[in-house]
Amino acid sequence: MIANYKINNLKFLYNFFLLVSLIIYFFSTTQAQGKAFDIDNIEISRPFEINFNKNEVLDDGFRKAFLELLLLIVNSSDQKKISKVQLNEIKGMIESFSIKEEKFIDETYFVNLGVSFNKKKIFNYLEKRNIFPSIPIEKKILFIPIVIDEKKKDLLNFYNNKVFNGWNSDIQNFHLIQYILPTEDLEDLNLIKKNFEFIEQYDFKDVTEKYSLDDSIILLIFKDGERLRILSRININDNLILKNKSFNDVDIDDDGNLKKIINNLKTTYEDYWKNINQVNTSIRLTLNIKVKNKDNIKISNFETILNEKDLIYDFHISKFDKDFVYYQIIFNGTPNNFLKSMSHHDYTFDTQNKLWILK
Repeated sequence: MIANYKINNLKFLYNFFLLVSLIIYFFSTTQAQGKAFDIDNIEISRPFEINFNKNEVLDDGFRKAFLELLLLIVNSSDQKKISKVQLNEIKGMIESFSIKEEKFIDETYFVNLGVSFNKKKIFNYLEKRNIFPSIPIEKKILFIPIVIDEKKKDLLNFYNNKVFNGWNSDIQNFHLIQYILPTEDLEDLNLIKKNFEFIEQYDFKDVTEKYSLDDSIILLIFKDGERLRILSRININDNLILKNKSFNDVDIDDDGNLKKIINNLKTTYEDYWKNINQVNTSIRLTLNIKVKNKDNIKISNFETILNEKDLIYDFHISKFDKDFVYYQIIFNGTPNNFLKSMSHHDYTFDTQNKLWILK
């Protein structure tokens, strides 16, 4: 009797864990398919006339949302590779959309859309065109623009120059970098003027260390009449690079010219940041990982993290038994990249065998 009781008890436990594993499997499948790029606040308007067609307005919104997504995750040189996109292609990559607001004002229809694009389909679309997208990560950067008048041997710093005043006047939704401009500090001004003769070699650490930001861009604009020579000292993630540009026959005091220069420089900085966060979608590493099925919360949290990771192309449960749930993960990167990425969430693995174990 006791033996039969133990056997029945073990069968019950096994069936219980089997049921739990099945539930996890189905929820896991739903989550894995739910990864999306969300583009919000797409505003479209059209006169409300006799031939008004709401579907055409929505189609315009889908095109606009797709274009904004490209501006967000693709650098400027690769954007040129995508000249024409068919509407049916765009719709095929849309996972869902929502109408946030719609209204009629003076016989004009206004609508605000939110559009979610399937990441896997977007990555596949770009990969076919030999384009590697970037993970859209926002970044705060200390930005110090200095204009140097070479004829007068003088500099226009902070509030005295139009670049400083106009830099944050045109912020777009697809801009990932948030520029933090310095305060007007007399000590900082004196430090910069003290190093005026060697300003191209000056590292600006005495100034940048006062701000609680690890990354900075020092913009030096050398003005010689209508000729500009521009040096950008970009220090991000402890890597310093220098970028040079030049413009001829440009009056920087002209608002139109100033706007073009600012947009040009912002594109350069955005491209650099995107390249740092670029995803090589041609690398698809298959990882096999097993997780003990006794801790349902741990399994649920693990799947949530997998679902949120942009470098994870896909994942699913390959099998399960009474002790473990077995995952197969497709990762856009190297094993070390995966381990480093997961360590940020305090996940470690036993990697001694091909089948890794989540500790």
